[in-house]
Amino acid sequence: MRAYSLALVCIAAVALSACSTAQKAEPTYEQAANDRFVPTNYKAAEALISQIGPVIGSGSPLIIATVVNIDALDQSSTLGRLVSEHVSSRFSRAGYHMVEMKFRNSVYVKQNQGEMMLTREIKDLAQSHQARAVIVGTYGATEEMVFINLKVIDPGNNVVLAVQDYVLPRDSTMKALLRSSR
Repeated sequence: MRAYSLALVCIAAVALSACSTAQKAEPTYEQAANDRFVPTNYKAAEALISQIGPVIGSGSPLIIATVVNIDALDQSSTLGRLVSEHVSSRFSRAGYHMVEMKFRNSVYVKQNQGEMMLTREIKDLAQSHQARAVIVGTYGATEEMVFINLKVIDPGNNVVLAVQDYVLPRDSTMKALLRSSR
């Protein structure tokens, strides 16, 4: 009986070690297509578009700044840069002329940060690119959630024309996107 128990313990140990060394299955295309990150950012952009529609019609040039860390406004992450890209994409599809700042020589692009904008720069940049508005945003993270705030600002008087807040779960994907903060 003792040998039988020992054999069961050994089998269980081998089975457990096999489970712990098994690699995590890679995500499928179907799982990627069902991910909510991009559609959630699109929904936030659409909320902004609906708010500014009466004030700034499609066809107007706009500038978007990289969404930055609320606790360090000169820092962003892959998360902040992706949110900015998704929002810009949705505004473009709605007919707005998004000025692509990554290709402009007149804007300082900090390595690994994206297009940072300080308040004093917004008016000058908007004027030089004839932008009707600037989209800015911040994010802050807790252990479980990532809170995002987006604003559309009139660069002539710094008045907020539209605002949208939303929350993302801080799952393994968000944690990876936030780790790239610099």
